[in-house]
Amino acid sequence: MEKVIQIENGRILQGEKTIIDQLNFTVNSNDFIYLIGKTGSGKSSLLKCLYGEVPLFEGKGQVAGYDLQNLTAKDIPFLRRKIGIVFQDFQLLYDRTVAENLLFVMGATGWKDKAMMQKRAKEVLQLVGLETKMNAMPHTLSGGEQQRISIARAIINHPQLLLADEPTGNLDPETSAEIMHLMVAIAKEEKTAVIMATHDMNMVEQFSGRILKVEKERLIELTK
Repeated sequence: MEKVIQIENGRILQGEKTIIDQLNFTVNSNDFIYLIGKTGSGKSSLLKCLYGEVPLFEGKGQVAGYDLQNLTAKDIPFLRRKIGIVFQDFQLLYDRTVAENLLFVMGATGWKDKAMMQKRAKEVLQLVGLETKMNAMPHTLSGGEQQRISIARAIINHPQLLLADEPTGNLDPETSAEIMHLMVAIAKEEKTAVIMATHDMNMVEQFSGRILKVEKERLIELTK
């Protein structure tokens, strides 16, 4: 079991305003973590800090082997290859097929071998239960299927860390439960740590995992 994230005495700013202070937390490779807190409390800022979009203003921090304090513009694309990101609004390319969406990401992150790319695309689509949809256009798929594709895209590079920002926010309860089962299964199958920002407390109660809450500029761990 390895440490995927370790932050000590961290501080995250937005502009000049402190969003999270005295940030101390560790995430191991087998952790499934729920990140909760009111809208505007700083959940998204924390996720952005982890993938290099918002700097760690103070403190020490490392994510997937990268030092957040000394992160350069050149490092960020390489850090992001070790992190998969799932968005609430899917962010698929709607002018390309499902397979082309996946191949585009692989091409952009340094894959060269076409046969290996096709093989990995097929693998991740099997993992999310959509291997028959390789040639479908995203707009022909349901919301739940589109989110499955976006999860497949997020795990394409065998990331050490999967960040999900309200991944069930646009889905009905039944589809949300399916997506949660899938994310839990993928975390185990791919040995990927998961941090999922959510407002859906039903999910938090239903599925096991650590709970971290952003409240009053602090990150605190809750017990179930």
